Amino acid sequence: MNSSLTLPPETAAPSSRRVLLIAGALIIAATYLYLVLVQPTEIAGGPGSPAGLITLLGFLGGGALLVAGILPGLTTQAVVLMPLGIALNISFGQLAGSLGLPIYVDAVGTVLVAVLAGPAAGAATGVLSNAIWGLFNPFALPFAAGAATIGVLAGIAARWGMFRRIYLAPIAGLLTGVVGGLLAAPVAAFMFGAAGTVGTNAIVAAFRAMGDTLIVAATKQGLTSDTIDKLIVFTVVALIVYALPRRTRNAFAFVRRHRVLLGQPSPKPTAGEPLRPERIPDEGRAGEK
Repeated sequence: MNSSLTLPPETAAPSSRRVLLIAGALIIAATYLYLVLVQPTEIAGGPGSPAGLITLLGFLGGGALLVAGILPGLTTQAVVLMPLGIALNISFGQLAGSLGLPIYVDAVGTVLVAVLAGPAAGAATGVLSNAIWGLFNPFALPFAAGAATIGVLAGIAARWGMFRRIYLAPIAGLLTGVVGGLLAAPVAAFMFGAAGTVGTNAIVAAFRAMGDTLIVAATKQGLTSDTIDKLIVFTVVALIVYALPRRTRNAFAFVRRHRVLLGQPSPKPTAGEPLRPERIPDEGRAGEK
């Protein structure tokens, strides 16, 4: 029996998860603000420096709290998908960096997880990808906050139906790229002197040659590279999810609940939920035929 001073188990559990999610998000945001305000250039030396250790613990700790708050609400399919998303992010990001491309392609896994499993799972995938990647590539670590934001925005775009038509996915990617570019610009300018790949360095150099300051050049480069990058990433992810077998797509509760993809059937009522009026005629016609 529950008294007025106690919460039923089904209420207490979501509350504790909400606390973990809020705490994780606050730690990640605080770590990002620390990087922008303190501008610890020694982080380029790796996680062995004090600033690198603070950043690593901040993003890993915040990511761990996010995962702890997210996992209980995820299906088995979503939990299995997250490590795959992390592997895709790091693999594609390393490849793009090695080739010196002016884009990053390091959010394919984040967006894929967000579209299939929702914004929370996408955020956790993004921040954990950069935190793990930062163990051997310190340039990736400070951008974990932006990676988490991309996961959230991709999941929101999926919930709002931006993946029900493939031609809408690039639009969502462009808008996400604008936010990502603005978040990444201060970190790139203040901590790394806007240094990046050969391709992004060329863009920054071009804007600097036009008379822009470092932060302005880094912002323009971020807006240019990120918008193109996310346009490509969101389009690729849209093609991937529609190439998946229908049974695989429907295995994800987020896809079913929000009718993320074109042709998705209306979600069935859960046990004990009354049928909506619009569903009743479909069952009643069986006796008329």
